[in-house]
Amino acid sequence: MNAVRLPARSATIGYDDVCHWTPLVLLHAFPLDRGLWAPQVAALAADARVLAPDLPGFGRSSAGSDPLTIDGMADTVAEFLDAVGVTDPVVVGGLSMGGYVAMAFARRHPHRLAGLVLADTKADPDDAAAKAKRDETIALAREKGAAAVLEGMLPKLLSDETRAKRPEVVRCVRELGSRQSAAGVAAALAALRDRPDANPGLAAVRVPTLVIVGEHDAVTPPTAAAKIAAAVRGGRLVTIPGAGHLSSLENPDAFNAAVRSFLTQV
Repeated sequence: MNAVRLPARSATIGYDDVCHWTPLVLLHAFPLDRGLWAPQVAALAADARVLAPDLPGFGRSSAGSDPLTIDGMADTVAEFLDAVGVTDPVVVGGLSMGGYVAMAFARRHPHRLAGLVLADTKADPDDAAAKAKRDETIALAREKGAAAVLEGMLPKLLSDETRAKRPEVVRCVRELGSRQSAAGVAAALAALRDRPDANPGLAAVRVPTLVIVGEHDAVTPPTAAAKIAAAVRGGRLVTIPGAGHLSSLENPDAFNAAVRSFLTQV
């Protein structure tokens, strides 16, 4: 495991770095860590320099000294790239929460962007009902820990097909979710609750953009993905068969093929 210190944020970021050609930065979903991207780190190493950091408060990354926000996470990604010596424009890919951070990165650091991969995510902010649900889940995280939060989410994270036929994927998601800290999960939930509307920034995106969604995503459904693809000039939409919300883990072959094809166009 690699780690780098970000002095300005009083934070340490753990990350995987597989070197080859175009930098591809992969940002993980909530409430997981960079382990989500294991099938991509291995498979895409021949196509890109794959960097998969733990977002602040997850995995081996510390939370830092500032309150956690989606915009702050995007700025942390930019500082992380500086710290590991990446100065060329990068392709940023994010799934779910990672997608929110990727869209914020595109808005706040457009000069550093060569391409976008937005997987199983949406541009709309939380409405009142969703905000109330976040508050309930924050209370659950503080009372019973990260594993309890993950168990409550699991039926929506994975498709019925995955849960019935891929027990190894279910075990992997449980392991990734249960090893997070309650404090990190609670802080991220507040950041998700208070995230800005990403829709206005989509029209300003001027780099190739791939939008990916699981066929059976129950959290950010295909209609949300289609809305993003339509909002970005030249956005391309790919649906991953048989997958739910964690499409990169549920059907990695189809996911990797879509990203690999996209990288040849960047």
